[in-house]
Amino acid sequence: MSIGGLEKLDVWCKARDFAVRIHKEMLPLLPIEEKWALSQQLRRSSQSIPANIAEGHGRFYFQDNVRFCYIARGSLEESLSHIVHAYKVNYISESLFKSFSLDGENLNRLINGYISFLKKSKQGANEPGANYSLQETPSDYIIKDYSSPSTDSNIE
Repeated sequence: MSIGGLEKLDVWCKARDFAVRIHKEMLPLLPIEEKWALSQQLRRSSQSIPANIAEGHGRFYFQDNVRFCYIARGSLEESLSHIVHAYKVNYISESLFKSFSLDGENLNRLINGYISFLKKSKQGANEPGANYSLQETPSDYIIKDYSSPSTDSNIE
């Protein structure tokens, strides 16, 4: 997979643009005391959105791809929560808040649409090993009641 492959994926492009926009338009507005707190949280959560979409895309198997899209969607919600906080404590203007909220809603729709597409198309469902699953053999657990007196000499 290459960057060229990701560039063709609209949801990844929009997620990347969202993260870049946060970096350029919002992070410089945060006060210096937020450099290691809100700023870092917002930077990491927003960068996680396109990164998880890319990682899922590189897996070539729809179930893995869907799982990483769920993670990307969670990172989007985390980013939006940080944006709400920044607005509520007056770090950003109402117009910037509304703009990011709208972009977040649109990105959420794109991610959900991509998840639906992946589930319907099941790309990679016939890849070698796709039908295998790992399972552990169940173990028997022995539970002893230590509250009652026992004649077992091994109990200390």
